[in-house]
Amino acid sequence: MGRFIINGGQKLQGEVTISGAKNAVLPILAGTVLSGGECVIGRVPKLRDVRVMKEVLETLGAKARSEDDKLIVDTAGLNSCEIPEELMRKMRATVFLMGPLVGRFGEFKISQPGGCSIGTRPIDLHIKGLKALGVKFKQGHGYLEGKAEKLTGAEIHLDFPSVGATENIMMAAVLAEGKTVIYNSAREPEIVDLQNFLNQLGASVRGAGTDVIKIQGVKKLHPVDYQVIPDRIEAGTFLVAAAITKGNVLVKDVIPEHIEAVIAKLVESGVDLDVDGDQIQVIGQDKWQGVNIKTLPYPGFATDMQSQFMTFLSIAEGASIVTETIFENRLKHADELRRMGADIKIEGNSAIVKGVNKLSGTTVEATDLRAGAALVLAGLVADGETIVENVYHIDRGYEFLTDKLTSLGAKIRREEG
Repeated sequence: MGRFIINGGQKLQGEVTISGAKNAVLPILAGTVLSGGECVIGRVPKLRDVRVMKEVLETLGAKARSEDDKLIVDTAGLNSCEIPEELMRKMRATVFLMGPLVGRFGEFKISQPGGCSIGTRPIDLHIKGLKALGVKFKQGHGYLEGKAEKLTGAEIHLDFPSVGATENIMMAAVLAEGKTVIYNSAREPEIVDLQNFLNQLGASVRGAGTDVIKIQGVKKLHPVDYQVIPDRIEAGTFLVAAAITKGNVLVKDVIPEHIEAVIAKLVESGVDLDVDGDQIQVIGQDKWQGVNIKTLPYPGFATDMQSQFMTFLSIAEGASIVTETIFENRLKHADELRRMGADIKIEGNSAIVKGVNKLSGTTVEATDLRAGAALVLAGLVADGETIVENVYHIDRGYEFLTDKLTSLGAKIRREEG
């Protein structure tokens, strides 16, 4: 499964370029199904999840090939609407194909996705939204089937601003008859990116980035060339990496507006940041203050940055409170950080973090993608050697992480086994 070996104590110095956004590229790749032809998607990160989505599309009958940072996907020859169980188990994001498949072919069949290590993550809101458009569901033997003789626009009120449900409904509605309005929609930048992609295909979608999205159904879509936005979570992770190592790093190809909450908390803690267009210079300080954070749907503090920030706060001056409101099991990294000497107490969905002078290297386990990133950050500043196990989780969301950190002066290497 692989592990990272990290020798801490190096200040990160230099420049790093941010890759394309994992959480944007996956629904966009699913959306290529709607085009019925060859789409060229640019700035595609080389990630495990992207490889799985490519494999899923090929299983459905698509042709896909990589060229540099582009993925060329031809969905003209799709001949199946069923996603095999083994691929569903590899990646939950395959649920994004429900909307495109039912939009283009009027049906789909997937295995039940179940939960994951950071929480239950049910797809009830996806089902509710698709039902409103006219999809009839049948469940049995671990599978979920959806069929629709005709999709018709509807007004859909989401109980929670779910990113995945918003995206699935958008992709199903673009070819539906009439107008669809999604109320309490998610506002994440990845939603805006999907809207831009769909509109380039020939769809009529408005309002992404707000809590009301309006979709006027069209008769037909066409293939396009499209470039994915940069990854705001990778950008935030490198900002924290520079700050926690007291380094001096220029983070390039960033959209600062996408990570305003992270920038604000770093500044509040005492980190020196200079935002200039699409790049951010981070000059770490010898000391920084603890701050309180609370995860919220965008534009609030991203749940995907909570674990990395907890590492940062574990060696801050004073006490901090980290409150997780999105996923019920997303504080598991606290146990691993405690093994490295952090002073963290869990109370319900909050963690009370009292800053310590230093962390100590030991063997820790990545329980999920962002927890793994948090442990890598801890290893960068810990005394001695840190071994992070199960780094396949990290491979899901960070392109060339060891290469990028090494180029900044970190002592990190990968071992397979």
